[in-house]
Amino acid sequence: MNVVTASGHPRTHLAPAHRRPARRGMHVLLSAQSVIIILVSVNRLSDATTGFVASNEFLRWVDLNNLILGGASLLVLYLLMRQLEYDSPRRDGTGHRWLGFVFQLGAYLYSASYGLHEVTNYLNNRFCAAGDTGRQCEIIAFNDDEFSHYLFFVGFMVINVVVILTQIVFLDDRRPSGVDNALLVLNALFIAAGIVANLGFEKIGLDLWVVAAVAAFTVVLLVRRPSQPILRYYGIAYVLGFVGALVAQLA
Repeated sequence: MNVVTASGHPRTHLAPAHRRPARRGMHVLLSAQSVIIILVSVNRLSDATTGFVASNEFLRWVDLNNLILGGASLLVLYLLMRQLEYDSPRRDGTGHRWLGFVFQLGAYLYSASYGLHEVTNYLNNRFCAAGDTGRQCEIIAFNDDEFSHYLFFVGFMVINVVVILTQIVFLDDRRPSGVDNALLVLNALFIAAGIVANLGFEKIGLDLWVVAAVAAFTVVLLVRRPSQPILRYYGIAYVLGFVGALVAQLA
């Protein structure tokens, strides 16, 4: 906007730049996700969590802990998505609103998968011996090994793709500092290590290819937007996690 001064010369007022959120919040949330992935790995791989939660033996600690940690991870991803947003013409626009709706859909599928899988996995391991052809055990096994996994794969991919696309909608035009890059790499390495620990040393289904799909999607966007911090984080975490788990599976 031009304003005429007392001397008769126009003075230009530039509209203030949209304020970007401090990166400290992003790093705190990524660090929280690193702690969660460590706890998930310890919970799944340790014998210390195989005891029953209560005297009625409704669940083992490993099952209940997974439910809690899955919910905590979902909360962190939601807060991360909100952390990336800032006031701009795109905020509350059609694309932004659709991202919020799709995230809710992904969160529903992700949560449903955890609730279904942890209960049926416990029942399957406790009451259904390998190769049991009874109808009841067939139903439990299908929900444990297949249906809950399909829900998880879709929910997991949707949630993470929404977080990635939120970074694209709300681009960060600040150059990452050395500290930013160090923290991004450190937290990404924790996620990569968690992927390897959970998918590299046991029989898996589509899990690793879901990781590969997220990695490929991120790399495509990273080529176009190499300075975006969340793309760097996902690129390092999922590419290294996929490669590491694949090598471990083939070894």
